[in-house]
Amino acid sequence: MGPTRGSERRGGEVGSGTECPRLETRAHTRPEGPALGTMLFLVRLAVFLSLCGCSNAQGQTKEDTEEVKIEVLHRPENCSKTSRKGDLLNAHYDGYLAKDGSKFYCSRTQDEGHPKWFVLGVGHVIKGLDIAMTDMCPGEKRKVIIPPSFAYGKEGYAEGKIPPNATLMFEIELYAVTKGPRSIETFKQIDTDNDKQLSKAEIELYLQKDFEKDENPRDKSYQKAVLEDIFKKNDHNRDGFISPKEYNVHQHDEL
Repeated sequence: MGPTRGSERRGGEVGSGTECPRLETRAHTRPEGPALGTMLFLVRLAVFLSLCGCSNAQGQTKEDTEEVKIEVLHRPENCSKTSRKGDLLNAHYDGYLAKDGSKFYCSRTQDEGHPKWFVLGVGHVIKGLDIAMTDMCPGEKRKVIIPPSFAYGKEGYAEGKIPPNATLMFEIELYAVTKGPRSIETFKQIDTDNDKQLSKAEIELYLQKDFEKDENPRDKSYQKAVLEDIFKKNDHNRDGFISPKEYNVHQHDEL
């Protein structure tokens, strides 16, 4: 997925020789219909299964003098929804070393050129991108400069051809903003008895409805394994329920 946390770097080779068109001229392909539904289902499921409270800093020490610089290249006139922590985003983002403009990542050269899905503010990407992509409209384009303290810090990322203490530049185009799987709205949707905690029965019912949307049906044993994995990773006090804190709601709304 490119500039991700260390434990989640995988996929195509970063920094390959494949040409990556610049933001002003490039086109994109976005999955639609059943393919989009399946992809959203898999992304939501993966995030639901992930551990809470991830940190997205790469061995960094925050400097008060450093900040992420954002230049808005295009912002749609009609913008009824902007991105915030916990939202599920669909975007293309391409990375360059600020010192010489050399490319180290191009999202269009991976996964058949499809835009990337990730949840904002939970460590799926480096901290600088979490900051840079906050308050964006679908269709907005940005150019951002990310200092080392919000990227890969003193260690760099050798596999991605990012040297130590490197300042990075990204060109970003956001296509979609949807409610993330750990939003306050989703918690309330799962919590059918409104007792501010999630039981196995409630999550099982929620998952069943999501599984029914998947064009590739899963058997009961798989569904049961998913449910057990969710509680294993999220029910930290082992009381048989998942609290808002354990669920790690990514918004400041009150339950």
